[in-house]
Amino acid sequence: MIRFSRARVATVLATALVAMGIMSATPALADPPAPPGTPTATAFDGTSTVGPLFRDGLDQHHECTASVVASPHHDLLLTAAHCVSGTAAGWEFAPGYRNGRTPYGVWTVTHAYVDPRWSSGQDPRYDYAILQVADRSVGHRKTAIQDVTGANVLGPAPRAGQAITDVAYNAGIDDLPIRCSVTVAYTDGFPGFDCHGYVGGSSGSPWLSELPGTHLTEVSGIIGGLHQGGCYEYASYSSPLTWQADTLILRATLGQHPDVVPAAGSDGC
Repeated sequence: MIRFSRARVATVLATALVAMGIMSATPALADPPAPPGTPTATAFDGTSTVGPLFRDGLDQHHECTASVVASPHHDLLLTAAHCVSGTAAGWEFAPGYRNGRTPYGVWTVTHAYVDPRWSSGQDPRYDYAILQVADRSVGHRKTAIQDVTGANVLGPAPRAGQAITDVAYNAGIDDLPIRCSVTVAYTDGFPGFDCHGYVGGSSGSPWLSELPGTHLTEVSGIIGGLHQGGCYEYASYSSPLTWQADTLILRATLGQHPDVVPAAGSDGC
């Protein structure tokens, strides 16, 4: 996912046409300004439950972000549905990835599960996916990913004003994750937040917060949903997570009918 507004695309196209002499120079269009006081995400060393997804091996650029979500078999990831196409089998997930290192190993995706309303019509309210990963040998024992990294508990959509921290990987290679701690607001029924720095690759990144009175971390959203996450780099959204997201975990746990996911269409920006 690369969240370019129509204005930004128009600017790039106009610049190219001017360079070719096809049209005369005109004032450049620009994204609308961010709200005053909008923070900027910062790089850090990462967390064990969040990592980038690699479609074509670790020597190629990673794309979207995913996170380990708590499940009975300890083998599931959460990401955005618009990040997924086909079965996703063979994709690789590197939790805690930093500067090209994989401190918690590399885990191979086997199956993908999405809501039928995403498969049939790419309804942005259901822009989330569960990926199942294979166990791997750790110390000569078959081990599930959650037993190595821990996991975040899938929670309901955040309330307006709730504080969350989004951990993401923008598309690239040999890099660090970014994070931003913000409060949630709603736009057209979609939870969202404002923070500079979330561009292509940040889709699927989890909105994390501590569950009061526990040692657990909850994921209450992921970048996706409205305009597949947003049209501007400073504005990010999520599908409102409901009980339907839990049904994907149940389907994966029971091994019921993994999906062949259609490629995402236009983000509408």
